[in-house]
Amino acid sequence: MPANRSFALRRGLAVAAALPLLALAACGYGSESKDSSSDQKVAAGSEKTDGLDSVRIGYFGNLTHATALVGNQKGFFQKELGATKAQYATFNAGPSEIEALNAGSIDIGWIGPSPSINGYTKSKGKSLKIIGGSASGGVKLVVDPDKISSLKDVKGKRIATPQLGNTQDVAFLNWIADQGWKVDAQSGKGDVTVVRSDNKVTPDAFKAGSIDGAWVPEPTASKLVAEGGKVLLDEATLWPDKKFVITNIIVSQKFLTEHPKAVEAVLKASVETNKWINANPEEAKAAANKQLERDSGKALPAEVLDPAWKSIQITDDPLASTLGTEAEHAVKAGLLEKPDLAGIYDLTILNKVLKAAGESPVDAAGLGTS
Repeated sequence: MPANRSFALRRGLAVAAALPLLALAACGYGSESKDSSSDQKVAAGSEKTDGLDSVRIGYFGNLTHATALVGNQKGFFQKELGATKAQYATFNAGPSEIEALNAGSIDIGWIGPSPSINGYTKSKGKSLKIIGGSASGGVKLVVDPDKISSLKDVKGKRIATPQLGNTQDVAFLNWIADQGWKVDAQSGKGDVTVVRSDNKVTPDAFKAGSIDGAWVPEPTASKLVAEGGKVLLDEATLWPDKKFVITNIIVSQKFLTEHPKAVEAVLKASVETNKWINANPEEAKAAANKQLERDSGKALPAEVLDPAWKSIQITDDPLASTLGTEAEHAVKAGLLEKPDLAGIYDLTILNKVLKAAGESPVDAAGLGTS
């Protein structure tokens, strides 16, 4: 393995090991953020929403954030916000997006379940609310078929996850426990060696043979397949109805209280975007990839984009019951103290939007604002 790759992996492990127990990261690619504002023009004669000059929206450059990617690229958010400018910032990890939300640098964000739980519990329920769903699925265990041919062969192997305590790390640790195997969550050592590796370097580590597989989100999973990997397990098969939350929509509680009309506009745009994505999957896939290229400078090749896109379900439903289950898994792994998630959801505005669109309401699974 080349020295620079080895150093990158060692450094990633050292950083992950130093994280606090509650520092649950998202399924992202680092900690930076950058401006990703689109060139969408404000329609002539439009009025500002809630008197705001702009609404600042955050998301990851990740296919599991397809609603935000497509909504940005196709101008759905700008259309609903009228003369209020839709401004965008892309993030590479959950903690940085939560920090931006807390600091007021963004107002609304697309983000994974673990950082949503972490942000809410660390602030004692005062920082954010989950106001909608966005995506389910898109997570797979991909392995080297020359080393692993069945699930039982995972024992004794080196398997990567994106970061200590992140959504996929928790899921993999829970799956390991279900096999009756033992792993120390903090060190990753045990019957399986869990290697915390940034998604950016995981394909190189896999290609170099320093890991035998990875439990990762899309498009990293399909990148590994393109390098000769085999999908051994789709996480969706472990969940009821094959659905589990991978991306939520969160909002600053201050922004929600002061600017409900702006929140409603963004949620209306999200519902419209999701409807368009599901009705036009090929065009939507191309739009998402075009925005990824804009944000990162590089589009995904077809052999990665096509299978990754197929494994993600776009939904308005936040799948609240699965968020509670994911929190339980983190507690069981010893990565999280039992959290109080009462009130983490406020689906009032989303259900208003869904009703107006002739859609069924969604449920907070007992974790909603009373």
